[in-house]
Amino acid sequence: MKGVSKKRERQYEHIKEGEMEEQGRSEEDAERIAAATVNKTRREKGETKDK
Repeated sequence: MKGVSKKRERQYEHIKEGEMEEQGRSEEDAERIAAATVNKTRREKGETKDK
């Protein structure tokens, strides 16, 4: 993920793995959910660029 902190990269991987292992989702679905969750968190914390 470009321009994202190491913390957010770890968060993404943690969510992705949890979705795949615990929720039984496909890798594609897990990646989509993880990315959406991390992006939401980044927006809420003010870590994104405002346009």
